[in-house]
Amino acid sequence: MRNRQPCVYILASSRNGTLYTGVTSNLLARSWQHRNDVVEGFTRHHHVHQLVWYEMHDSMESAISREKAIKKWNRAWKLRLIEKTNPCWRDLYSDLIP
Repeated sequence: MRNRQPCVYILASSRNGTLYTGVTSNLLARSWQHRNDVVEGFTRHHHVHQLVWYEMHDSMESAISREKAIKKWNRAWKLRLIEKTNPCWRDLYSDLIP
């Protein structure tokens, strides 16, 4: 995985827990920031640290568009999206580390 590539991601506090959808150009760095509570905000306050789903994009515009669409989805749709590729809700962060 390239260090800089547009990406949409979903973090969870635990299996079926609180979800957070975001977009970034550097998934490894952004995931590390969430895991280590570097930035104040929703993920820090709600202890949302596990990377449970992500999707790479060719452009930041398409990633942002997808993020906005997913944020409008109901919870059941987001759960299905996660479980389609990650049925055990495994934390995918270690997969990103070279």
